[in-house]
Amino acid sequence: MLKILHQIFRTGIVTEPLDPAEEAKVTLAGAGLEKAVRKRFRRSAAIRLVDAGSCNGCELEISATCNPVYDAERFGISFTASPRFADILLVTGPVSRNMEVPLRRTYDAMPSPKLVVAVGDCGYNGGVFGSSYASLGGVGSVLSVDAYIHGCPPTPSDILNGLLRVIEG
Repeated sequence: MLKILHQIFRTGIVTEPLDPAEEAKVTLAGAGLEKAVRKRFRRSAAIRLVDAGSCNGCELEISATCNPVYDAERFGISFTASPRFADILLVTGPVSRNMEVPLRRTYDAMPSPKLVVAVGDCGYNGGVFGSSYASLGGVGSVLSVDAYIHGCPPTPSDILNGLLRVIEG
């Protein structure tokens, strides 16, 4: 145990700080996001993430919003494993035919009022996968979408700004 602690203290902090312009965007979006979450939900907003058939690029960026650099939880955003506790459904990727029913069930299990956000170009119109024998295209072909966050993949600050837009209404 002491050996591990010694190594941690010797190594120090190894993460790089954000670019000042990116930090300003995150701070600005975060301040608005915290205010909007408290106004609309009176508490933190719980998000349920569903990968409907993506390449996982958007999931990596979404998980980056929760890392110590961006730290979305300080703005009142948290992720939940159960749709029964979720306020927002975040969907990535084109909806594959195999994910249509699970996506609808997840949506139906969420309490009202619920918001649906499609992340990435694939969530918008199917992206490079398009509509085919295995894909239904964008999330809008299966569910009513409240907001789209464009990009392939969108940056964490774009994701935070998109959540701000949808929560503010």
